[in-house]
Amino acid sequence: MPIRNRLAEMQPEIAGWRRDLHMHPELLYETHRTSAFVADKLRAFGCDEVVEGIGRTGVVGIINGKGSGPTVGLRADMDALPILEATGLPHASQTPGVMHACGHDGHTAMLLGAAQYLAETRNFEGRVAVIFQPAEEGGAGGDAMVKDGMMDRFDIAEVYGMHNAPGLAVGHFAIRTGAFYAAMDAFEIVVTGKGGHAARPHEVIDTTIVAGQILSALQTIASRNADPVKALVVSVTSFRTDTDAFNVIPETVTLRGTVRSFDADLRDLAERRIAEIAKRTATVYGASAKVDYQRGYPAMVNHEAETGFAAEVAARVSPEVDAEAPAIMGGEDFAFMLEARPGAYIQIGNGDTAGVHHPLYDFNDEVIPAGCSYWVELVETRLKLAS
Repeated sequence: MPIRNRLAEMQPEIAGWRRDLHMHPELLYETHRTSAFVADKLRAFGCDEVVEGIGRTGVVGIINGKGSGPTVGLRADMDALPILEATGLPHASQTPGVMHACGHDGHTAMLLGAAQYLAETRNFEGRVAVIFQPAEEGGAGGDAMVKDGMMDRFDIAEVYGMHNAPGLAVGHFAIRTGAFYAAMDAFEIVVTGKGGHAARPHEVIDTTIVAGQILSALQTIASRNADPVKALVVSVTSFRTDTDAFNVIPETVTLRGTVRSFDADLRDLAERRIAEIAKRTATVYGASAKVDYQRGYPAMVNHEAETGFAAEVAARVSPEVDAEAPAIMGGEDFAFMLEARPGAYIQIGNGDTAGVHHPLYDFNDEVIPAGCSYWVELVETRLKLAS
C-alpha cells in the first residue's frame, strides 16, 4: 500500500509540530519542553497509557489494538545538538547555540503523526509502544530507557527505529542486515615530559615530539594490526599543549580521538594497542603517557528476520528500497534497544539537503507522509487483524 491519504492530509499539521520543535531545541536529557509536548499530544490522541520519565526524560505511549497480541515498539529520538543554526529560516532555533541539526524534530513529529493515526483507527491486534527517547547525541538515552526497565515494563517483543538520510531521495528507504552503524569509542592520551625553553631543547623532554610519534604510530593499528577486510577507524581529532607561547616546550600534550568499529574483537584490539603504543612510545623518549579509553555506543546490529520484514514494509510505501545499504561509521544508540530486543533500523531519504550535524541542515517536511506511512504499515502488517 502506498502513502496513506489520511497521513498525506495530516502533513501540514505534522509539519507544524515539527517546526515548533525545531524552534525550541533541547540537549541530551534536558528535553523537558519536548517531552511535555509529546506527552500532551499522545494524551490528546487518546493513547491508552502515557508514561513520562522513562530513562529520565523519555516518554512511552501505549496504543491497544482490537485484539490480543504482542507489543511492537517504535522509537524516535528527541534531542538536539550544540550547534549555532545558520539556516535563517522562519522556524529557526530560538535558542542560541542549540539546533535540531540531525532531524530528531522530524523523527518525533513523524512518530506523533503515526501515533495519532493508529489511535484513531486501531486496525491491528496487540499493542503499539511509541517510544520517544532523549539523549541520543552522546548521552546514551537508549541505554537509559532500557536500563529503566522499559522493555519488560511494556512487554515489548520487537523494536524498530528510523532516521532521515540527506542525499537519499525523498521517501526512498535504505537498510541492511547485521552491523549498520559502528561502535563509537573515545580516547584521551596525556603525554608528560619535561618542559622548558624552546631554545634549549637538550634540557627538556619534548612532549610535542613524543605526542607526534604517538599520533603517527596510532595509524598503524588499522593499517598493520587489523584484518584488512574488516573496517576500523582510529582518528586523532585534537592535539593540545599546556602553553600557547612560541618559545616554550610544553610540559604536557593531550591527544584526543575516536575509534569506530563493527567487530568486537577489533574493538578490543584497538583499545589494547592504543594503550601499548602510547605508553611504550613515551617510555622510549623518557616521557610518560596516561591513557583513558571510554567505550561509547556498541555497534548497531539489525536482526535478520526483522530487517527483511522492515524492507518489505518499506517497499509497500516507497518506489525504491535499498536492502543492502552500505554500513556507516557513525554511531547510533538505538544499538542498546536492538541488544535488548530483536528489531531493525531503517533510513528514509531527506533529499538533496545539507548533511546532518551541519549548521545549514533542516529536516525536509516532504518526508513526513512516507515516514508516517511506513510506521503505520509496519504495525498493521506485523499485528494484522485476524480475518
